[in-house]
Amino acid sequence: MNCIHVPKILMPNADTDLYKWSVVACDQFTSQPEYWKKTESKVGDAPSTLKLTLPEVYLETEDEQARVAAIHATMEQYLSDGTLQEYPKGFMLIERSFGKKYARNGLIVEVDLETYEYKKGAHSLTRPTEMTVEERIPPRLRVRQNATVEIPHIMLLIDDPEETVIEPLMARKQEFEQVYDTDLMQKGGHIAGWFIPEGMETDRIMGLIEQLADRATFNARYGLLEDYPLLNFAVGDGNHSMATAKAAWENIKQNLSEAECENHPARYCLCEIVNIHDKSLEIEPIHRVVFNVEEDDLLKAAEEYYRAYGCKLSVRDAAREPYATSTEHAFVLCSTEGRKFIKVENPAWGIAVATLQNFLDDYLAKNKLSKIDYIHGIDVVDSLSSQIGNVGFILPEVKKEDLFIGVIKDGVLPRKTFSMGEANEKRYYMECKKIV
Repeated sequence: MNCIHVPKILMPNADTDLYKWSVVACDQFTSQPEYWKKTESKVGDAPSTLKLTLPEVYLETEDEQARVAAIHATMEQYLSDGTLQEYPKGFMLIERSFGKKYARNGLIVEVDLETYEYKKGAHSLTRPTEMTVEERIPPRLRVRQNATVEIPHIMLLIDDPEETVIEPLMARKQEFEQVYDTDLMQKGGHIAGWFIPEGMETDRIMGLIEQLADRATFNARYGLLEDYPLLNFAVGDGNHSMATAKAAWENIKQNLSEAECENHPARYCLCEIVNIHDKSLEIEPIHRVVFNVEEDDLLKAAEEYYRAYGCKLSVRDAAREPYATSTEHAFVLCSTEGRKFIKVENPAWGIAVATLQNFLDDYLAKNKLSKIDYIHGIDVVDSLSSQIGNVGFILPEVKKEDLFIGVIKDGVLPRKTFSMGEANEKRYYMECKKIV
């Protein structure tokens, strides 16, 4: 089953200042209202996706209802006054640069929401990488349910180590019509887009993507000895946006016939596909520090926990780097006593962070006075762990292929598994699509 569909993309008309049109995803800078105030001042009265989205810094505030009403009215205005113009069916090939060595390559398509599920234990072809917090959906649904246009910031990852899908298109980008080429505000870098009209090229692309989830290819790529549910796309960013689109579609289709469901625009969600092996994607582990804990008590609990799952825990006073193999997951434990090397043999989980986080979740549930924080820098872990009552864990490097095998074997990845880019490198809104 093919997960993707060829959309009719909406783009702002030729008179639109794209620098003011395109703003960063609404789920960024949620604790920095000054960022959004500055964005508002840059946009001014110009047409902008800022006026079509609700920055999450404003969720559940006193003026949320008024903001949502204004969003819906602006959508209608942009459709009626020609600000938004519909292209023929096609994909958009995009290149986003940040002033670093590599640019990020992507492909704008629409994904069939019937192939996506965010509930725990989902076996759908499109699945989230991390657990969906369903309580976050209703406030976002208030924006979506009466919207005429969608402007999603979803990034879908494909595991294409041979670079068969997007990279060859980028090598031929001059063959396609360039639609835009603009700088992005607020340190967003630069973005350019090329239109690929529906036809033999889009058919070929869809075939290549479907091939990534061919059973024989899939099992061989991940070394699977049994038939785990196939996974074509992993939602790398914007999962709650996609979950909201799914929830809205489930409501809409209750009142539709089977024939009406087949081609209803709300059934399909606009997304950017990115290869997890894209050279621009820097995947970094997120480390852990546990507060108000006794090291000996924590290690004793870990030994009992892992034994119950058929694993073996060993602890050594040795200066070694953390690592992960198919048979061993090893971490560095930091405390006032210095560093220790801990190893879990025969792990019951697909990736190292799941092996550690599942134990920590169990421990914290039984020890209510202990708390956890998620840390990006090893130097910060060392600093915090040097304080009495704190224990830190340094995790192995995250391999890009581990993200998929973690979702395949464990269902979803634990929260705070990895970091993928800074806030200003997240998707900026550009393309839109009708959903009515």
